[in-house]
Amino acid sequence: MRGVAFPKEQREAILKAIQDFARDEIEMEIGGVDAGFLLDFFTEKIGGYYYNQGLYDAQAVLSKRMDDIGETIIGLEQPDLLHR
Repeated sequence: MRGVAFPKEQREAILKAIQDFARDEIEMEIGGVDAGFLLDFFTEKIGGYYYNQGLYDAQAVLSKRMDDIGETIIGLEQPDLLHR
């Protein structure tokens, strides 16, 4: 998977969420550097699974839309007067 580079504000929000989680759920205070290491680890080791699932979800939505378009086009067919 290609590296993910979050915009600065988004990365800071993610790091704060990691710190809040650690404090609230496992009663551990971690600093910004440690939160950054965790984010980098999860992005590198697990991020691909989320990315791939997003691709599969997008593909399913696109496939459904294409089916809908195909049905709409068939609905526009004119009667075949030669073979009645």
